[in-house]
Amino acid sequence: MNTARLPLIDPETLTDERRDLLEQVRQAYGRVPHMMRAMAHSRVALRSVLGTLGAARAGVLPPLLREQIAVLVAARNRCDHCLAVHTALGRRAGASAQAMAEAQAGESADAATHAALQFALAVVERRGAVREDELQALRDAGFGDEAVLEILAHVALNIFMNYVNLALAVPLDVPPLAPA
Repeated sequence: MNTARLPLIDPETLTDERRDLLEQVRQAYGRVPHMMRAMAHSRVALRSVLGTLGAARAGVLPPLLREQIAVLVAARNRCDHCLAVHTALGRRAGASAQAMAEAQAGESADAATHAALQFALAVVERRGAVREDELQALRDAGFGDEAVLEILAHVALNIFMNYVNLALAVPLDVPPLAPA
């Protein structure tokens, strides 16, 4: 059932660049998620998200940490859609269910992951106004300038995707997951 505040675009009805972009999504994920179908109303939004997601895969942050950041942001924003999707992706990247639940709260048994999640949590909770000691803790855990900026990019990207789902009431197209 489509209860979104914008109609979900059927990729088959498109004849422009958006169709090609959504086909790339289908090839990468095996389907076109509802969020991407909603986002397809805007070439700019769709290009931006897909470009950032593509660039992120070539970054210095490991896939699991990217997913842990995503579940942290989703939990804070109460985005059930992103919480379920990124928990599944984190599990696929090798995390236990407990590790992904801990990530929702900014926790991890791994010291470096814990530092990265605590920094991301501070960014979200204080809208970017992190303290010097929080940045230093991240650096002390082994994260250089490139990683610091990537963490910020992942927080911002995930906030945007959460807001698309929440503001547009994009229906879940994955099994729901209760926040930890």
